Amino acid sequence: MDTLISLNHTLTELQRILREYCNYLNLYADGSHCKLIISDDRNRYLVIDEGWIENKRIHALIFDAEIRNHKIWLHHDGLDHEITDDLIAAGIPKEQIVLAFHPPHIRPHTGYAIA
Repeated sequence: MDTLISLNHTLTELQRILREYCNYLNLYADGSHCKLIISDDRNRYLVIDEGWIENKRIHALIFDAEIRNHKIWLHHDGLDHEITDDLIAAGIPKEQIVLAFHPPHIRPHTGYAIA
């Protein structure tokens, strides 16, 4: 697959998966709301939970990823399921996914891209 097509596919699928996740969470939200923040110029994708539950302020990072060197770098994955499963099911190979929340010396043992 051409690198540009592969990158476009990767971006499209990542955005689709994150939108579906936020839509699902917002169906069951009880005062807080899931927000997807996309920065195309910085290749950054964030999911945050924000709002109020009773008198408590909620503002939490759920997910943080960036596209670097045509790979998805997962910096934080606090989703209630493994997003890697969804990415692989969408046709994105493990070689294009970096589990950046693991230290570099652990990554060779994950089955995913090292960097």
